[in-house]
Amino acid sequence: MEEFHKVRRLPPYVFEQVNRLKASARSHGADIIDLGMGNPDLPTPKAIVDKLCEVVRDPRTHRYSASRGIPGLRRAQANYYQRRFGVKLNPDTQVVATLGSKEGFANMAQAITAPGDVILCPNPTYPIHAFGFIMSGGVIRSLQVEPDDGFIPAVERGIRHSIPKPLALILNYPSNPTALVASLDFYKDVVAFAKKNDIIILSDLAYSEIYFDGNPPPSVLQVPGAMDVCVEFTSMSKTFSMPGWRMGFAVGNERLISALTRVKSYLDYGAFTPIQVAAAHALNGDGADIEEVREVYHKRRDVMVDSFSRAGWTIPAPAASMFAWAPIPEQFRHLGSLEFSKLLIEHADVAVAPGIGFGEHGDDYVRVALVENEHRIRQAARNIKKFLATTAKQPNNVVPLAAHR
Repeated sequence: MEEFHKVRRLPPYVFEQVNRLKASARSHGADIIDLGMGNPDLPTPKAIVDKLCEVVRDPRTHRYSASRGIPGLRRAQANYYQRRFGVKLNPDTQVVATLGSKEGFANMAQAITAPGDVILCPNPTYPIHAFGFIMSGGVIRSLQVEPDDGFIPAVERGIRHSIPKPLALILNYPSNPTALVASLDFYKDVVAFAKKNDIIILSDLAYSEIYFDGNPPPSVLQVPGAMDVCVEFTSMSKTFSMPGWRMGFAVGNERLISALTRVKSYLDYGAFTPIQVAAAHALNGDGADIEEVREVYHKRRDVMVDSFSRAGWTIPAPAASMFAWAPIPEQFRHLGSLEFSKLLIEHADVAVAPGIGFGEHGDDYVRVALVENEHRIRQAARNIKKFLATTAKQPNNVVPLAAHR
């Protein structure tokens, strides 16, 4: 039977190949150190869990909730933006709660995209940034760019060679997967360009609180006038170690937030009310929980960069996010990121995310997630060191798994 139209538009899920191999290795007794999926392993802070348990005992909270988020949660997010970024938001018109930033992006795409609309999207990037719009009938024009002087010229070329004119530009800094961070001056240039060319900016700021070198990543909404063209998405998954709670936000331009809110009202009743109350409690906290999470990732980053370097694999230290964007060692680069990821599972018991899963321009890299403790990261480095040493001595004995088929 022929696949449905929207399903046909989606490529094979690259990560599933790695996941199947990982599961098979574990079923045969392998101790796989999983640095692939960005799934935080830290427990949600006790005070947040306690608040959930307190509220869930009230049967009135078991009813349908509010799709746009309960008022107290939207106020808490607005207050967080005021404290963290100095950005004033109206919680009634400029804030909507989402079921994580991923759902927010997908439903924003549903809300604003007409068939054939062009979206300017970084490549590599987190998959939903592109495929949320593809599933909504949009067309992606990929930009292989970094947040530097080459960004605006690349966007200009994207506009010049797009028919119709692009509807929106996607930003994601700190970036998943590249961990690149943007400056406020960069955002000023992009906002000015977007306003001049009547383009919407959709900014994914999910990793704003995971930074390591003393410079908190800014929000695009800090730029005067950005509210005219921007919506920004945030998530509590990494900031508060709440990935399974599915809680995030979209904030910014009232017209865009209204469109997203209307679409969501047809699709869901919002997160479970006790989760929303606990999330508000987290956002209204003193920031100690955030600092503790940040410090854990900072230590893991330092251990990973040092131990992998000693193992013979030099990885640039990310300034932010819970990922490192690691160039494939030169002797394996010709294989591509998927086959190299398979080799690491088979010969080193280490799982990483192949860069090709984030776009074709990511194929010389793999993404390494800081989701195992320091001991396990050092063990991964030891396994990789043995793998690299074996390869150096017997290169013909280490071949891509595809060659065995």
